[in-house]
Amino acid sequence: MKKQPVIFNSLSQLHKAMGQPAPSHPLISIMNYGEARFDPKDFEQGIILKFYKISFKTSFSGRLKYGQGYYDFEEGGMSFIAPGQLIRMQDEEANYDGMTLHIHPDFLRTYPLSSGIRHYGYFSYSAAEALYLSEKEKATILSIYRFIQEELSERTDKFSQDVIISQIEVLLNYANRFYDRQFLTRKAVNNDLLTRLEQLLEDYFNDDKSLFTGLPSVNALAESLQVTPRYLSDLLRNLVGLSAQQFIHEKVIEKSKEYLAKDELTIAEIAYHLGFEHPQSFNKLFKSKTSFSPSDYKKSLLN
Repeated sequence: MKKQPVIFNSLSQLHKAMGQPAPSHPLISIMNYGEARFDPKDFEQGIILKFYKISFKTSFSGRLKYGQGYYDFEEGGMSFIAPGQLIRMQDEEANYDGMTLHIHPDFLRTYPLSSGIRHYGYFSYSAAEALYLSEKEKATILSIYRFIQEELSERTDKFSQDVIISQIEVLLNYANRFYDRQFLTRKAVNNDLLTRLEQLLEDYFNDDKSLFTGLPSVNALAESLQVTPRYLSDLLRNLVGLSAQQFIHEKVIEKSKEYLAKDELTIAEIAYHLGFEHPQSFNKLFKSKTSFSPSDYKKSLLN
């Protein structure tokens, strides 16, 4: 019988499996990587956590994967996993030091962060899209982890949860800032990905794939580029100021203008060639992007 992923519903279950003492709080804990004791063979099919996992790795040995390349980045980094995601052991670097923060959704209940945490897109990133930290950034993150750790080890009072949640928000906002820096400083890799995305879309339309499979989707393009859809959108926002869906629409409009200028196809035929099921949908998108209907735009080319 094929083994299934191991599911951890509580922090206590995870601590026990990792050979660690029970957490001081049932809904939030910090675990030191160096102290974890477990056999990776017990989790060959991966694990699924029913709580958030924010990993802070203070140092790595070897190279780290970023996009399609590998980089020496020994200063450390972070990864973010939302409840219910499958974690495979090969996604976890074997040789590192650091800590992981586990937060059960119930700990956030009644706080705005309970719903607000969904807006931090990096919880949808893959292990290959980790956040790599400079020495200065690492010190900032480490201070927050230590603050939370100290707060958990102290005697709790009616303010403890408020204080810890405020620190979690600070941590997440710093991660936003540092990811923004990462998008900017990894220009060579990011521009290469943008070039490959543009080529994918060009080939998609030139090979008439849209006739059979419809409009290109964010998920399909992200899969071809070996990145997550959310990472692709966030990357494009930083590079060109558009989400992945908006970027696709811009390319659709560019291609439609080419067809209209050639005057070889009817507007309905252009719509089908681009992957639209109905010409009306094409007309609506074109007008929303150009303020012209396709027919009016075509007429303007003749003037």
